[in-house]
Amino acid sequence: MKLLCLLALMTGIGVAADVDNSTSELRPLIQRFSSDAQSLERTYAIPYSDARRARFDGFYSEQQAELSKVKFDTLSTDGRVDYLLFRNLLDHERKQLQIDAARAKEIQPLLPFGRTIVNLEEARKRMEKLNPQTAAALVAEIAKSADGARKELDKSRAKPTLVNRAAARLTELRKSFKDWRDFYQGYDPQFTWWLADPYKKADEALDAYGKAMKPADSTAIAGDPAGREALLNDLSYNMIPYTPEELIERARTEFAWCEREMIRASREMGFGDNWKLALEKVKTDYVAPGEQPELVRKLAQEAIDYVTQRDLVTVPALAKEDWWEEMLSPERQLVAPFFLGGDLILVAYPTDTMTQEQKLMTLRGNNVHFARSTVFHELIPGHHLQFFMSSRYRAYRDPFQTPFWSEGNAFYWELLLWDMGFPKTPEDRIGMLFWHMHRAARIIFSLSFHLEKMTAPEAVDFLVERVGFERDNAAAEVRRSFDGSYPPIYQSAYMLGALQFKALHKELVESGKMTDRDFHDTILQQNSIPVALIRAALLQQPIPQNFQSSWRFWETQ
Repeated sequence: MKLLCLLALMTGIGVAADVDNSTSELRPLIQRFSSDAQSLERTYAIPYSDARRARFDGFYSEQQAELSKVKFDTLSTDGRVDYLLFRNLLDHERKQLQIDAARAKEIQPLLPFGRTIVNLEEARKRMEKLNPQTAAALVAEIAKSADGARKELDKSRAKPTLVNRAAARLTELRKSFKDWRDFYQGYDPQFTWWLADPYKKADEALDAYGKAMKPADSTAIAGDPAGREALLNDLSYNMIPYTPEELIERARTEFAWCEREMIRASREMGFGDNWKLALEKVKTDYVAPGEQPELVRKLAQEAIDYVTQRDLVTVPALAKEDWWEEMLSPERQLVAPFFLGGDLILVAYPTDTMTQEQKLMTLRGNNVHFARSTVFHELIPGHHLQFFMSSRYRAYRDPFQTPFWSEGNAFYWELLLWDMGFPKTPEDRIGMLFWHMHRAARIIFSLSFHLEKMTAPEAVDFLVERVGFERDNAAAEVRRSFDGSYPPIYQSAYMLGALQFKALHKELVESGKMTDRDFHDTILQQNSIPVALIRAALLQQPIPQNFQSSWRFWETQ
């Protein structure tokens, strides 16, 4: 009875359950923080600027002072969770600023003109009056400095990873430089007179330097290992009490389980212990060109029917209605060779501009049995349902979003449906096992890369040789992982978050304390936050002001 009362308090059950009735004393403070942070993001828009770091550090410090005035012992359960979320975020962001500053200092010798460009653009944003003649002299120095840096590049013996980082920063600097020029060009006649030639020469010098930084092999995958300190900072923020090294070893154990299950399915298909032959057979089961959208529609409906008929989770009528399909361009498939989803689903499939080899790889990589998992992972009960619910429940928690909740919950559904017998044939099981194995591999190769124990080419080989990826798809997966568009810990979040949800399901649903539907609805209505805090609230654990998670969830699997 006590648990049901808490559940009602946390979800609004009993008081119009389809409306967010949650209350938190911290909500106004968090909402103001979000608005102020967005204003600062617009104002201090140059990434890795010293002024930006200083301003945000001051802002986070101010927020910490405001939070310290809150009387924690008087807060409700929601309020305590929000207090810890907010404090955790501020601590993490200030630490990340220090890490970013150290990483910027490492590449400063490769970008000697960087501060000049940043200073020009930031002075413009501060609306300071420009002296075109003085600016022309500064821009001329940028050209000389870029030419000198290019000539010294081969002699510098800089690590390739630092050159990659500097190249990415140079792209950002060139954008800031162009924004600065475009503001005055053609509007201010003095600027145009003084700067036309110096800017042209400087931009050409920066372009030449950027080209010199690129590897000789244009298909090579650039990457920039984050380092152990950054990984530990992200793990701490997500309340994961494991070291990167521990996670790699445990992922190897999970990988071995997948291999055993692959062999079992392979034997049923008549391929004996050679599961890679069985996997090759599964890859040939794809629909004809032009028929993929219809397959996706059918698989989506199958998953919706499966979870609703078994009363596993509430699926609002509008959530079934407000999604559709779009096709991924060939260019985007270079970093996303499989489906993507959320508000809608983006379909990966061959197009007429691809080579015959690329077409076959895309067909094989998006076969019927692989797609049977990816479709419900991206739509319902996965990302689409998550996005639908998180925009309606505790939306003020948006600053605390974590892939350990979003990606972890989507993969958790794959684990749960596996246990419930969703795969009907050994081919279906191999399709699901491929993704399970892939998520274990993601922990191994991504953490190893960021610890500088595995290179990007070695990661591609690992996916091809151990998981059974098509080589182009493996390269796309690794490129996506290391191109800077995802945080270093992101690829580990799928399996780690899923195992947290699975352990919590065992504690609350398998024990009979909650139904599947109540459990899954409550998770969605908590929004995207570290799973350890959802667990503490649902298990009615004490939530002290110095709360730190010691939940060794992997041991319970």
